Amino acid sequence: MPVGSYVVDTRTGRTGVVMGHEGPYVQLRPYGGGREWDAAPDALREATPAERPEITAVFRPADEGRP
Repeated sequence: MPVGSYVVDTRTGRTGVVMGHEGPYVQLRPYGGGREWDAAPDALREATPAERPEITAVFRPADEGRP
């Protein structure tokens, strides 16, 4: 998975962004920041379009959509 991809770690159910690769693992970070975790590449899948808004909706600017 390329850096910047939105993925789901199927072993934990967590969604994240690919930050890099180290040895046999892929480093993931929650979208918007947080603590990285390592995942096995075979445990990852690309986030579906339905899952992506769930990831990005949490981090919209506070004033977005206000008059």
